[in-house]
Amino acid sequence: MADTAPKVAAEERRESLAVVDRKAEVLAKQIKKSKHFIVFTGAGIPDFRGPDGNWTLRAQGKPRTKHANTLQAIPTLSHMALVELQNRGILKLLVSQNCDGLHRRSGILPVCGPLAPSIQQEQRLVLTPFKERIAELHGNSNREACNNCNKEYIRDFRAVSTYENGIHDHRTGRKCARCGGALIDSIINFGENLPKRDLDLAYQHAELADLCLVLGSSVTVTPACKIPTIVGERKGAKLAVCNLQKTPVDDITDYRIFTETDILMAKLMEKLTLPIPPFILRRRLIVKFETQEEDRHKLEVTGVDSDGTPVTFLQSVRLEGSRRVARAEPYIIHVRDALQPGENLTLDLEFMGHFNEPNIELAHLYNGNEEVLYLLEYDPQTGEWTVERNETPQRTVEYIVLDP
Repeated sequence: MADTAPKVAAEERRESLAVVDRKAEVLAKQIKKSKHFIVFTGAGIPDFRGPDGNWTLRAQGKPRTKHANTLQAIPTLSHMALVELQNRGILKLLVSQNCDGLHRRSGILPVCGPLAPSIQQEQRLVLTPFKERIAELHGNSNREACNNCNKEYIRDFRAVSTYENGIHDHRTGRKCARCGGALIDSIINFGENLPKRDLDLAYQHAELADLCLVLGSSVTVTPACKIPTIVGERKGAKLAVCNLQKTPVDDITDYRIFTETDILMAKLMEKLTLPIPPFILRRRLIVKFETQEEDRHKLEVTGVDSDGTPVTFLQSVRLEGSRRVARAEPYIIHVRDALQPGENLTLDLEFMGHFNEPNIELAHLYNGNEEVLYLLEYDPQTGEWTVERNETPQRTVEYIVLDP
């Protein structure tokens, strides 16, 4: 917790690249032998207990570091390496203390979904549908849920309470589209219990894990820090820690690496002979048509996550030829015209633009009452979108959030 941070940060230590390389070789061999490998990640952007960390500065009575804009942050090499390990079935669970949303944005799945085509072609793994892959112990600044029916929403903006009535008032000011209940953020403030679902999931995997890798965590914040301890204290299981400072679990650690996480993960993936994929912003869009009368139709456009959770990433939707622009969720446009099957309708999609992503003109083929899933991929390096129409979209599944 913040009150436990010393005024003088613990000394940072960096091992030589040659030493890190040797340790990565040994750790890679252990990962290859592992049957149940989990990863535990630290607090994210910015750091908290380093020399310029927020908690260190607070203990010194100095102003906190200016927050980085995580909505525009590109996931790091470490983020993307973890995605590859998940996609290949090597990483069984990611336990995260991050609340910046970057793990989800990088491609870590909340539940098992379709593998990337390249992985499917290699036929290296068949994942069990809807098996959870991440436990976000301290919440997600882009996630909010209904306080009444528990419906979850992912936003492409900070879905965090203003805390005008205190830090335990988590209301964001928005209402649930399903029942009208108050939406609350998922951030865990000091003195609050961790979300039961995520904590239970982390404990279950810690009991099963034969290898746990800690990346960038001080392993001091309870009860999250118990997760690596469970693995480190169990006979036959192995614990690895990559950090620049000493941690309370160093004495039960089998592999101790003092370096930045990106350096270790680059070496580790090289030893595993696995690629680190580039970051691609992936969006899933459902276009739904309902014909009410011959010349009256209802067009609804919705963003969804891989598990069916509603995702807000659009600013507006406009139908070519229509004067009305839908600027608020749900994005609904009423079409008053007789439409013929096979007719093309052009939708202009405007995004939030955190990565300078341009609008898309989406050509939608009208085939009567139907629900079509579009897979959208944006490459920040090229500035280009690719669009794929899925004729048989998967049935969406509600992702229920338990009260913390």
